[in-house]
Amino acid sequence: MATTGRLGWDPYDYGLLCDPHAAFAAIRENAPVWYNQEYDFYALSRYEDCVWGLADRDIFKNAKGVMLEQIRSGKPMPRGLFNFEDPPEHTYHRALLSRVFTPNRMARLEPQIRDFCARSLAPLEGKDGFDFVRDLSALVPMRVIGMLLGIPETDQDAIRQRGDTRLRTEQGKPMEYDQASLREGFDAYIDWRIANPSDDIMSQLIHAEFEDETGTVRTLTREELGNMIGFLASAGNETTNRLIGWTGKLLSDRPDQRHDIRKDRALIPQAIEEVLRFEPPAHQIGRYVAKDFTIHGTTIPEGSVVIFLTGAANRDPREFPDPDRFDIHRERRPHLTFGYGYHVCLGNALARTEARIVLDEVLNRFPEWEVDYDRAQLASASTVRGWDTLPVIVG
Repeated sequence: MATTGRLGWDPYDYGLLCDPHAAFAAIRENAPVWYNQEYDFYALSRYEDCVWGLADRDIFKNAKGVMLEQIRSGKPMPRGLFNFEDPPEHTYHRALLSRVFTPNRMARLEPQIRDFCARSLAPLEGKDGFDFVRDLSALVPMRVIGMLLGIPETDQDAIRQRGDTRLRTEQGKPMEYDQASLREGFDAYIDWRIANPSDDIMSQLIHAEFEDETGTVRTLTREELGNMIGFLASAGNETTNRLIGWTGKLLSDRPDQRHDIRKDRALIPQAIEEVLRFEPPAHQIGRYVAKDFTIHGTTIPEGSVVIFLTGAANRDPREFPDPDRFDIHRERRPHLTFGYGYHVCLGNALARTEARIVLDEVLNRFPEWEVDYDRAQLASASTVRGWDTLPVIVG
């Protein structure tokens, strides 16, 4: 049966957000089906259960959203938000994006990403320290996604701040979810690109043709286009921002592993994978339950919300030996930070590339750093986890 009581997960408890791993372990080992009475959701936390559930299209649905607040709102998701869709809409919208987010295109971005990174780091050289978030991880991902979408650099910070604000929560309070705000401010960019086509992703999405569920060959509607671009701008910044911040924090705490990477830059990709496993920027994924199912002796009824605690699954000892040890030399095994199955994050290759380049460029200029924890501040958000500020002292 499902376990209830003090043991469990409260997504709006800032104290738990700051250090969730003891709670994750307790749920995972003692209550693999956890029911939160206050917010009316079930949590699954074991690696095997998360893999199964995230891959199951029949029981678990995305069309009501992937955040608890979205699903509970009862509001239909706007068209074009491919991450919040089920087939057939998800199939053709994702296929359309896959045509523009190609591996070759992502690989060609490396010189520009290095340039953005160098421009961010240049003013910091010669100083005693900098902020890993405000001076770096809040800037580079937004510049990259802004370049891809054709958004001027002068406007990018305002877009980043709007996206960040949407995900904020107050202690003990659910997020105030407003689906209409996602496409706010993008109409002018779309109008400009319609009149002035370029080779950016926005132009490609404006003109790309596809066959929809009715068999009609068409282009995206204005609603689909605005929602898709708004989502890409937000998602392309938020989690990569958190990933870079966690990289700075974890390698500050472990100078021996940082020194290994300095000596052998071939370790950087595996270091980024270990950061993603150990402190995932997005630690939970929600789904709507479309029909009754039973797991670990508990029947979860149709209409329920299930939260997959991927942050707990990433430290499941059944899958990862000695899981609470951060180790860049660990044998690589697939983590769930980018999801699993047909909704796996479309931008995962881009996020990995950005984090890899940022770490490389930081090490070129600042081989030693140490976090100033007296001034560091973790952000308060129920669906993503990372740093608002992460000042470091360099040496």
